[in-house]
Amino acid sequence: MASLMRWFADPSRNPLAKWHLRAVDQSLRKYGLRYDDLYDPQFSLDINEALNRLPEEVVHARNQRLKRCMDLSMKHSSLPKDLQAMQTPFRSYVREMLAVVQRENAERKALGALPLYQRTIP
Repeated sequence: MASLMRWFADPSRNPLAKWHLRAVDQSLRKYGLRYDDLYDPQFSLDINEALNRLPEEVVHARNQRLKRCMDLSMKHSSLPKDLQAMQTPFRSYVREMLAVVQRENAERKALGALPLYQRTIP
């Protein structure tokens, strides 16, 4: 069953996965976003911690891309074709730091230590 799922999600083997990857690529280029921009820091504390650990200029660039996306969406327009061609939607900037945070949390849990952060009701 696991091998079937790996085949189903692999774009190099499954034509439907390849089609989906192209559709996501096209829609991200349309607004000038990267795939990692879609991570919501309010949804996961790990993502929030990873974003806090990134350099300030990387987070600032992410916020600018999100603002531009919202502006283009409200105007019902998209980036010009020449700017869309320059976009790199699958260039990651959060995944490495997110993996580090998740490894630290797994190690902390294995050692029986308290978590670094917890959700609180404001």
